[in-house]
Amino acid sequence: MKTLPESLATHLASRVTTLSACWIVTRTDDVRLGFTDHDRPLNVDGVICHPESGLSATAMTVGPDLATGGGDVAGALTSPALSEDDLEAGLWDNAEVGVYLVNWQQPTDNVLLRRAHIGEITRTGDAFQAELRGLAHLLEARRGRVFSKSCDADLGDARCAVDLDIAAYHSAGTVLSASFEWVRASGLGGFASGWFGGGRLEVLDGPVAGYASEIASHRIDNGETQLALFQPAPKIHANGTALRVTAGCDKSLTTCASKFSNHINFQGFPHMPGTDFALSYPNSNTGKNDGSALVS
Repeated sequence: MKTLPESLATHLASRVTTLSACWIVTRTDDVRLGFTDHDRPLNVDGVICHPESGLSATAMTVGPDLATGGGDVAGALTSPALSEDDLEAGLWDNAEVGVYLVNWQQPTDNVLLRRAHIGEITRTGDAFQAELRGLAHLLEARRGRVFSKSCDADLGDARCAVDLDIAAYHSAGTVLSASFEWVRASGLGGFASGWFGGGRLEVLDGPVAGYASEIASHRIDNGETQLALFQPAPKIHANGTALRVTAGCDKSLTTCASKFSNHINFQGFPHMPGTDFALSYPNSNTGKNDGSALVS
C-alpha cells in the first residue's frame, strides 16, 4: 500500500489535477538520470528529469502470485543523456528504474509508484523501446552453485585463483583493421591459434576506450591475428587503437590442467555421471554398468 504525501493526496482529490510521470534511472555505473513526459524539466528526488527524450510508457502490469510483471517505455535518442554509444556499450542493461507520479506545478509533491529493471532494449533508427521488468524477476535469477561437469568460476576470480597478469595469459595488441564484429591485430603473434578464444578484449584508447567484449574465436590468418567478438563494438576501431587481450578458458578440466596448471582449483564436477549414464541399463556386452568405479 502506498502512503501519499498529504499535499499530493489533497491535489488528487481536487477536480483539476496537474500530473506527469517521471522516470529516474540508476545505471550499473551508478549514474542517475531523469526523464519525464512533461514539457519542462522537473526536479524529483534531487534529479533533474528532462523532457527532451519524449518518453512514453505503457501501463505497468502485475503478474499473479510471484509472476514477473512489467511494462515498456519508448522514446527517441534525442537527449544527451540517451546516446547510441551508451546503449551499445550495455550501460543501460539491468539499470534500476524508479517510476514517479508528480504534480508538475509542485514537483516536491510526488510518490514512487514502483521500481523495475530495464530488460531487453530494441531499436529502430533513432527510436527505442525498453522493457521494464518488475522486481519479481530477481527471484528467477540463479543463486548458489550449479552442479555440472564444467567449471562455474570466472577465469581469474577469487575461486579460480589464476593470475591473469602473468605475461603468458595476456598481451598488448594494436588494431590493423576492424569491423564491428572482428578485429585484426598485431603484437599477438607469439600465441597459438585459439589461445584467446573465450577470453576478453579491452580497448585502451580511442573514442570507445574502456569498451570490452568476450572473444568468440581466435585464429591466425596469413600470419595475422584475427579475433571475432561476441558483442559488436559500438564503433569500428581505428587502425592503431591499443588493445589488451586476455586468454580464455572453455571451463573444462583438461584445459584447466593443461593451459593454466590450475586443476587443484577446478570448480566443476568432471566425474559426475551424465544423463546418458543415468538412463542406461546393465548390459553384459559393454563392460559398463557392472558396479565398478566410473573413474579409476
